[in-house]
Amino acid sequence: METRFTTPEDYPELVTWWKWFRFPAPLPETLPNNLKDGIMISHNGENVCAGFIYRTPSAFAWLEFIVSNPHIKDKSIRKESLELLINTISQVAKNLGFKVIFTSVKNENLINKYLDCGFTKESHSFEMVKML
Repeated sequence: METRFTTPEDYPELVTWWKWFRFPAPLPETLPNNLKDGIMISHNGENVCAGFIYRTPSAFAWLEFIVSNPHIKDKSIRKESLELLINTISQVAKNLGFKVIFTSVKNENLINKYLDCGFTKESHSFEMVKML
């Protein structure tokens, strides 16, 4: 597995993944640091999954918009890649000095990946968004 930071050039591919999963693609300007604070996991030269870390001016970071390549059908590659992605983003956050990383997720499979990577499941809440 290969790990790298995302770039603005990754955005079109990520949009196709989000659309495939019927998730509204975030606008590029809403992704952190012009898409440079994301992590992409690849296997044998093919992009498998990506996610983003949002930095705050506190000890709290936010992990969001994890998405995977729907054309990768090998479950072991998908599982290993997602776990590597979550653990890599967590380590990057720790290296940057963050003490807590938060995420919001609905997909049961992704919830289980987070649990496998040491996250705890907190109370049930609702995501509230206001477009400005």
